[in-house]
Amino acid sequence: METQTLKGRVAIVTGAARGLGEAIALGLAAEGAIVCPWDINIEGARQVSEKIRAAGGQAGHPAAVDVTDAAAVRSEVESLARDPGRLDILVSNAGILKVHEVTEFPEEEWRRVIEVNLTGYFICAKYAALVMKRQRSGSIIQVNSKSGKKGSYRNSAYAASKFGGIGLTQSLALDLASCNVRVNAVCPGNLLDSPLWQESLFDEYARKWNISKEEVRRKYTDQVPLGRPCTYQDVVNVVLFLAGDQSAYMTGQAINVTGGQEMR
Repeated sequence: METQTLKGRVAIVTGAARGLGEAIALGLAAEGAIVCPWDINIEGARQVSEKIRAAGGQAGHPAAVDVTDAAAVRSEVESLARDPGRLDILVSNAGILKVHEVTEFPEEEWRRVIEVNLTGYFICAKYAALVMKRQRSGSIIQVNSKSGKKGSYRNSAYAASKFGGIGLTQSLALDLASCNVRVNAVCPGNLLDSPLWQESLFDEYARKWNISKEEVRRKYTDQVPLGRPCTYQDVVNVVLFLAGDQSAYMTGQAINVTGGQEMR
């Protein structure tokens, strides 16, 4: 008989309204976690809660949270600390990407990427850690990227935010190890079926290289030794592992989920 590996644990997933964040929220709920979806798109977060319940899972309070707003993050975390009285898992997934060649990169867009992807992760981890330290348990997981391991063409702000995210993950892991709070990162490869690719990047790269979107997809797929793009489920599998007890001796790690495209 299968058992739910995260039964009764309370989880926050940021950027949970759609795409990878939604998949992570549904995956955690399927393993028994009580999942609180956070997103600036509150209607999307509510819909994810409804999907969790429709699948027989438990959804906590969906919240309209901008991860760069420390007061809002603190308020929502403190609310969870009161009811249901604990916080076991934080998945810091919220992020944005702006694509520009470096000499054409608007400074305000650069700052916004760093603010959301890096400072937002720090803020959420800080307030989650306050609860987890009192419990002397917890797992913080950052959704990073293969761009956190290797520079990315026309993606300097995104890569900088993700390189910084790995340094922050390792530093938080050292800070919190004595309290039995673990901090790790997951570094996905190209999620070619994600909204980012489907709604933006395929069109952009097709125009830039004067090729079809199908040829863009083939170009990126051919770079992967295992011969296929990264899927949501590939990432969810690793998040579930890091959230649960099977990874109890792992902290400060940045795990590649890239089909062999990145091996460092």
